[in-house]
Amino acid sequence: MWQSSPPGSIYDYIKVASFSIGADGLIEQWSRRAAGLFGMASEEVVGRDPVKAFMPAEVRPDAHRRIGEILDGKEWTGLVPFRIPGENGVRGLAEIYVMPSETEGGERAALCIVVDVRALRHIETDLAASQAIFGQSPFGFVLFGTDFTVVRANKRFATVFGGEADDHRGRTVDDYLARPEAERLSATLKRVLETGDAVTDLQLVGTPPGTTGRRHWSMNLYRVHSGSGRPVGIAGLATDVTQRHIAAREAASARRNLALLNEASARIGNSLDLETTARELLDVAVPGFCDLASVDLYQGLLTGEEAAPGSWGRHHQESGSGSAELRRVAHASAVSDALPGILTGGGAEAGGDTGPPALGAVHRYPFHSPCAVALRTGRLADVPGDGSGFVHSTLAVPMVAHDIVVGLVQFSRTKGSEPFGERDRALATELAARAAVCIDNARLYRREHERALILQRSLLPPGDPEAAGLDIACRYLPGNTATEVGGDWFDVIELPGHRTALVVGDVMGRGLRAAVAMGELRTAVRTLALLDLEPAEVLSALDEVARGLGTPGGGGRSEGFGGGGGAQWPSRAAHKSREADLAEVYLATCVYAVYDPVTRRCTFANAGHLPPVVAEPGEAALLLDVPPGMPLGVGGEPFEEVEVELKEGSLLALYTDGLVESRDHPLDEGLDAFRQALTEPSQPLEDVCDHVLATLDTRHGEDDIALLMARIQGLAPDAVGDWRLPRELRSVSRARELARAQLAAWDLDDLIDTTELLVSELVTNALRYGEGEIRLRLLRDRTLVCEVWDAGLVQPRRRRARDTDEGGRGLQLVGLLSAAWGSRRTPRGKTVWFELALPDGAPAAELSVEQLLSMY
Repeated sequence: MWQSSPPGSIYDYIKVASFSIGADGLIEQWSRRAAGLFGMASEEVVGRDPVKAFMPAEVRPDAHRRIGEILDGKEWTGLVPFRIPGENGVRGLAEIYVMPSETEGGERAALCIVVDVRALRHIETDLAASQAIFGQSPFGFVLFGTDFTVVRANKRFATVFGGEADDHRGRTVDDYLARPEAERLSATLKRVLETGDAVTDLQLVGTPPGTTGRRHWSMNLYRVHSGSGRPVGIAGLATDVTQRHIAAREAASARRNLALLNEASARIGNSLDLETTARELLDVAVPGFCDLASVDLYQGLLTGEEAAPGSWGRHHQESGSGSAELRRVAHASAVSDALPGILTGGGAEAGGDTGPPALGAVHRYPFHSPCAVALRTGRLADVPGDGSGFVHSTLAVPMVAHDIVVGLVQFSRTKGSEPFGERDRALATELAARAAVCIDNARLYRREHERALILQRSLLPPGDPEAAGLDIACRYLPGNTATEVGGDWFDVIELPGHRTALVVGDVMGRGLRAAVAMGELRTAVRTLALLDLEPAEVLSALDEVARGLGTPGGGGRSEGFGGGGGAQWPSRAAHKSREADLAEVYLATCVYAVYDPVTRRCTFANAGHLPPVVAEPGEAALLLDVPPGMPLGVGGEPFEEVEVELKEGSLLALYTDGLVESRDHPLDEGLDAFRQALTEPSQPLEDVCDHVLATLDTRHGEDDIALLMARIQGLAPDAVGDWRLPRELRSVSRARELARAQLAAWDLDDLIDTTELLVSELVTNALRYGEGEIRLRLLRDRTLVCEVWDAGLVQPRRRRARDTDEGGRGLQLVGLLSAAWGSRRTPRGKTVWFELALPDGAPAAELSVEQLLSMY
């Protein structure tokens, strides 16, 4: 078979066959197509009656009549059923066109053309289906030819792009889309035609004729073939997905907003510093939400003015003079060519010149400017663009926390970004509100931090304290403003007998309440020290005080840790109450040491604190082995004392954990570094303190640091007079003689008479009311101290003598003539002492008549 016409002939789609009937009514010729159509070879058919050969029996009588008429010269066209051999009785239906003919001998014959009706029905059905799809589908159908011009388009396609469906024949993609999109679609059509690979969901953007809005389409393309398999074009199904794009964009915007809010929750407020919080807000907003942003805070808020809520800018706004002073504390830009101060600020005025305020500049907004209106009303305001078209959309959002306006944040979008929508306005308000709460918290924290610092510093010893037999230097470094104030403290307390109590403590906790607890404990330590108790007794009493700090009314001792109590278990309610009370307990650590310059012995007691460090001349610094004990506030455990004799020139250091412990290194490393920093204790004490702080990696700012250092300088032997007297009356006169001689040797003649009188009174009282041997000791340092020791346990008590009493006025006389006096218990009795100021060259003050009469 050959053909000169292109593929796609009608005979490629329908079955056509032919055969001829001779003058005798029998089949004379049988074509190959007839053999294929009827399934019978020529040898089976030629010479046979065609009616009997392939027609059903019930139509045969009429068929023979028709054959006779045809041979008589009539043409006939009709539908004839036939049997399909080999298909189990399935009948076919053929349309036969019978044309009378003549043989060479002039006899009448017939030529029959047979068409399979089933193939025609299929074609008819396909055409009807194609027409239904193109004409009735709600989607746009278009058929491109092999030259990429439109061959056919349906009505829906024409509705979108105008005109009638037939008007689109011959058009190209350039007639529908702009150049970039048209080129992309043309390349896709060419690829589909060449490869036969279908393309689904090709996204196209364009503007239909007569409209201004951009539309989005999703297009599916596939190659179309003829019955013979020849490509005849590309079919396209276009769906308008504009609403889906809008919904997807809104969903993406909502997800972005939620992500921004989530990020804001995680990143804003990590610092309690006002400026840092403002920068954290801009780190979240730029570039995720806007291209440019700035934050202004009220100057009064930054300077710590104690203004009423909302009154930082109220006076200026109500008077019409514009906003109160604000300071630009942060700005951010995601645009490479944008200047730092590109935001117009809604007409900000800085130093009298209108222009964008620089970072750190103090400025005001004019009264009628959008920013001033936003600050005044507490509501978001739109700010006009900058005039150049670079910044086209700006939101001025007041930062409101607890009904207090603390500042203003501006969000701006530049050329190329979408303007702010309603959802963006809601998000901007939420971001500003979250930052405002954090800024207000930072403001309140800073106020509490400053108050705690004031309280803490007011409770620390002023300057470098002085003590007999000790050279003292101290350092106190509070945590920076990014951390809360701690409860570290130290103290130097003068005790009778030129002894000195050295105290260092640390309240576990931070903030104002920790500072208050520290103040209470420090006051308690001073009170207990003046009672001249032993160090262990001081810590035991201090532990009771600490346990009372966290319980209502200071009670609850029986509920404390190891606090005794009965055998009954507490009720559930009592247990919960106890847990709540214990949660408020401020535990504290403390080292309490008492140094005696006469013996150079120091007695230590420790309540869970770091051990003292001692560096003796020529020796490496050591940690003293002082039993740590339990922290104050735990209760139930006794404290132990350790007495150490210190060499002349030794260095004693008491400190808090902020000096030796940080996040970057363990405590042991910090203690080793501290001991190594004390390798030259003979340097001036102030230099030693500076060297320690400069050498140790304290990471200052994370915690408070307290350092108390003392160089041991015992009293010289010639500054001490110590005698033992028998228990007899002549010891009174002997005591006067010894005191007179010792003061004369010290060139303290001005104090001889007073000292003789007071020594006589104390020794007499020891003989009358005391027990055992009497000991007299005179100490000369910054003052003169006289001590009388005996074995009696009864403490002297000052009382007012009656008119008829012959005695009882000795202690009144001691109290009037001495600078101070008192008594304390000793391991074997008691000590009564008095103190006299050393003469400064001025005449001694005489007692008034009222003072003398008060003794009678």
